[in-house]
Parts: sequence; structure tokens; C-alpha cells
Amino acid sequence: MFACKLSVKMRRAGLDLPIQRIACSSRTSRLRRLSLLAALAALGTLSGCGQKNGDRPAAKGAPEAGYVVLKREAVPLRLELAGRTAAFETSEVRPQVSGIIQARLFTEGATVNAGDVLYRIDPRLYESALSQAREDLNSAVATRDAARVRAGRLGELAKTGVVSRQDLLDAQATADAASAAAERARAGLKAAEINLKFTQVSAPISGRIGRSVVTTGALVSAGQASPLTTIQRLDPIFVDIQQSSGSLLTFRRQLAGGDLARASTAVNLILEDGSRYAHEGVLQFAESVVDVNTGTVTVRARFPNPEAWLLPGMYVRAVFSPVQAREAILAPQQGISRDVRGNATALVIGADSKAELRTVVTERTVGDQWLVSKGLMPGDRLIVEGLGRIQPGQTVRPVLASTVASASSAVSPAVSR
Repeated sequence: MFACKLSVKMRRAGLDLPIQRIACSSRTSRLRRLSLLAALAALGTLSGCGQKNGDRPAAKGAPEAGYVVLKREAVPLRLELAGRTAAFETSEVRPQVSGIIQARLFTEGATVNAGDVLYRIDPRLYESALSQAREDLNSAVATRDAARVRAGRLGELAKTGVVSRQDLLDAQATADAASAAAERARAGLKAAEINLKFTQVSAPISGRIGRSVVTTGALVSAGQASPLTTIQRLDPIFVDIQQSSGSLLTFRRQLAGGDLARASTAVNLILEDGSRYAHEGVLQFAESVVDVNTGTVTVRARFPNPEAWLLPGMYVRAVFSPVQAREAILAPQQGISRDVRGNATALVIGADSKAELRTVVTERTVGDQWLVSKGLMPGDRLIVEGLGRIQPGQTVRPVLASTVASASSAVSPAVSR
């Protein structure tokens, strides 16, 4: 009878186990009843274990979440702006005297040194003027000397009363006028010498000379508008970078508030063909005037140019980091998503291993990372791998991103992050 009741209870418990029918008789031994009781206790224990194991597959089935731990750090803010090259020095060569060009004494496109003679203007007129000025000076000196002698003689006579005081004063005045005339003649002689020297048009600076606008036999005039040629010094060379006035104001405001600090003044160039310029430059200054047409401020950088790769007027891209964020949070780009409204979002792992959705503010990219100003804090565990299998509020299995990457590479070496 006991065995029959036991069989009914086991069926009600849902234990589909083959149980032999036990004869319900009073002759069942006490030992068999004890065995049946032990079997019932064992089946109850197995049933309880089965219910507990029903929760474990759910825990094991939670998706892996590869995460990185965020921290604050100083981050240089990289800028890439357009610019134009400009010569370090530029000189437009113009004649300072009028005349006929007798000779051109340079090779177009060559390098010239300061003082080299570039053109020779017909000097005959200026040689004649120099001779006349020299004779004028000799005449003035002779007149001055005679006037001084006469004034001295009258001075001696005036002491004895032979000559009146007025005659003496007139003689001294004549001597002073003669001295002034002599000095004027000397200045005229010097001017004639300078004009004669100007008939040889020299290079005012060292650099590469351009094409000649005039040829031999051309008539040139002193102070003419068009230059004879142009000389440019190309080593070193300037690069004028255009920065918007709005971004410049933002940087200055953040510098004043302490959010940013000054970083490096080094500048690198990317040339028109996409190649990187071999030499590094340095920032010089920023103009204090905003271009009303473009709304930009010119920032000038200086670069060495020993190979003359850079020529004036070339378009370049300047890459530099003038400021840095003091305490910035960088988040890998794969950890930042966009919702349907375009807002940046991120999933972080909470204390209970559940994925939490955060709305963040991303200011700019720094390499392959986002600079996050709001929404994330130092110490947050940002999910960067397995995002396609994770929903907000879902329990996850946190794994460091490097661990997930090494496991993936062990399974499939061909897959790279």
C-alpha cells in the first residue's frame, strides 16, 4: 500500500521514471520500504537540482561585452588647416636713375647674392654730371678760401681803425656764404657719384631671381611702376595658415577658463600631392586683423626649405596642435553609436553587470577616438565589442576588450580589428 502511494506521488511530481509496480501487501519487508524512501529522497534532490540548473543556462547565455575603462588624460587637439606658402623676403628690382639698359648680367631663375650687378644702364650722362659737380666743388672751394683770406685781412685792419666795422662784417658774411656754397657743391658731387653708381642695378637681397621684364636697349625711368625683375628668398619660407575667427575665439575662451593649455608650436605640412613635407616648421604669430571677405585670421609658420621644394604660392595643408585639453576623456569610435535623432549614445556596464544606455556629447575626433565632453566619467566601463548582441538593460558578461580580441584572433587569425 505504501509503494502504491509513492508511485502516485512520483507521477504527480512529473518524474517520468520507470518504476516497477510494487505489490501492495502486508508481507513487504521493512528493508524494501526503507529502500523506497531513500529512492524518493534521491529523486526529490535531483528534482531540486534540476530547477536550480534551469537558471544557470540563462547566466551562461548572457552575451560577452568587451569593454575598456575610461580615464582622464591630457590630449593635444590636432588641427589641419589650409595654407599658402610665401617667400621669406621679396624684392622688386626697379631702376633709381633713367637711361638705356646696356646689359643684363644675370641668368634668369638663378640664385644671386646681395650686391651682384644685375643690369648696367648707360653711364655717360652721369659721368658727365659727376665731372661737372667735381669742377663746381673746386670753384666753390676756391671762392671760399679767397673770402676767408679777405675777411681775415679786414679783421686786422679793423683793429687799427683803417677799415670800418661794417666792411668787416660784410667780408665775414661773404666768407660764410662761400663756405656754404662749397658744402653745397660737395653734396652735389656726392649725389652725382651716387647716380653714377645707380647705373649699375644691384641685387638688394640674396635669393632666386625671376625672369627679366626688360631687355637690352630698353629705356627705363627712375621710380617706374613696373619692376625690372623680382628676387625672392626661399630658405626659410613662410606658410600663411587660415583659421576661422570663431574657432580662434573658442580656443582663447577655453584657454582663459583653464579647459585648454598651450601645447606645441611645431607644424607639419601635407603637400598638394598628398605627401608629407620632410621638414618641421614652427608657428610665428597670428595676425590681429580678421579678413572681412573670408572671416579668417592668418597664422604664419616658418619652415626650412634647403631643397627648394616649397615655392611661393603653393597650396598646402598645415597640421599642428597649438593647444591641448587638460582633462579629456577619449572613447573608441566603435563604442559610440547614433540614435534615430542623430544623438551620440554609448553602452556602459553598470555595477550589476547590466548594460546602461548613456547619451553623450562628442566634440571632435582625436585619431581613432572621440573626445567626449559629457555623458561619460572616468572609471566607466565602455562597451566596445559585442554591441550587436546587447540591448540596454540586458545582463552581460564583462570581458576586457584585449581578452576578447586575443580570443577572436585565436579562433580566426584572419579577422583583424
